[in-house]
Amino acid sequence: MPLYNYKALNQTGRRVAGQMTANNDMDLFQRLKQINLELISAKVYSGRGGLSALFGRRIAVRELVQMCLHLQQLSAAGVSLMEGLADVRDSTDHRRLRDLLAEIFEDVGSGQSLSDAFGRHPRVFGTVFQSLMVAGEESGNLTESFHQLVKHLKWTDAVDKKIKKATRYPIFMLLVLLGMFVMMMLFVVPQLVTFLKAEGQELPIMTVALIATSEFVQGYWYVLVVAPVLLFLGLKVIARSSEKVAYRMDFYTLRLPIFGELVRKIALSRFAHFFATMFQSGVPILTCLDTASRVVGNRCLSQSLATVRSGVADGNPLSSGLRNTGEFPSLVIRMVKIGEESGNLGETLNNVTDFYDRDVDESVDALVDMIQPILTVFGGGMMVWIILAVIGPIYNSLSKIAG
Repeated sequence: MPLYNYKALNQTGRRVAGQMTANNDMDLFQRLKQINLELISAKVYSGRGGLSALFGRRIAVRELVQMCLHLQQLSAAGVSLMEGLADVRDSTDHRRLRDLLAEIFEDVGSGQSLSDAFGRHPRVFGTVFQSLMVAGEESGNLTESFHQLVKHLKWTDAVDKKIKKATRYPIFMLLVLLGMFVMMMLFVVPQLVTFLKAEGQELPIMTVALIATSEFVQGYWYVLVVAPVLLFLGLKVIARSSEKVAYRMDFYTLRLPIFGELVRKIALSRFAHFFATMFQSGVPILTCLDTASRVVGNRCLSQSLATVRSGVADGNPLSSGLRNTGEFPSLVIRMVKIGEESGNLGETLNNVTDFYDRDVDESVDALVDMIQPILTVFGGGMMVWIILAVIGPIYNSLSKIAG
């Protein structure tokens, strides 16, 4: 079914544009008619890999939270699924989400299950979304599934904000320091070097090193700009082309000092949250482990969870499988064992999630607080180097003049 770019008029006569899949132009006309839009023009969209695919089609988490909350309330009130989907479709202001909901409405109306209809759009509604929908359909309690999705989406948004907080400040400070370093080497140091060379005296090693660094930056400044980008892109390409290399990168990432521990805590928090959310919604434990292994965000832990799943499928306790991998801390193993023995595994994993959420917050704040003085010392050290390398020869020149 092709994807169309369309232009249409809404009920107030205002022109709107969007994207929607349809069998043909007439089918697109009928689909738009159902959401009170009058088709003006349309053409098949073929640029799925362009910039619009990366930026133009993004749906914010808060939009998905509002959608799930709306569906939860309508389901709890006894409104039928089709009426609920139509109501949410007509009330959303987000163009792309409205188009997706129109397609989901059509698919459900034609006999597809809600989980399959959402599953046709994996870039927007991920694995967890579809798994919870399946659990809700099987248990006949979609209200609880939507409730769990609201919790899941809010938690995911909070974790993403923590990760951004942990990375944005250090990256910003490094860029500022790099910019300051390049400016000093390109414009300030050459002026000082010209003066020092004119004196004709023998220069100390510190000053010679400064001059060599300045000349390198002047001659190869583009290397400092391009090399980090090429290194980053190269590692991503290698990781995508070789699963073995990607696994080793994730393995060593977990063992980095300070930062590796933060990555592990975030990954374990993801595992506990996803597993608890789906397990409490009635998803089978093997499916929970499958999904958790895909969303945990680290290949080393993903492979460990795949091993755990194999053990659980053979009848072994979950806690034993986690212990045997050697990748999960004793806290997680102990809490899982308590949950197995008490028959309340979902609740105990919620407690693990709460613990790691607080721990991640503290670790992020500690990381930012630690990086700030390190970068300050680095910047100050660079300035001291430049000052001493320049002031030393100048002082010697003035001493000779005075003598």
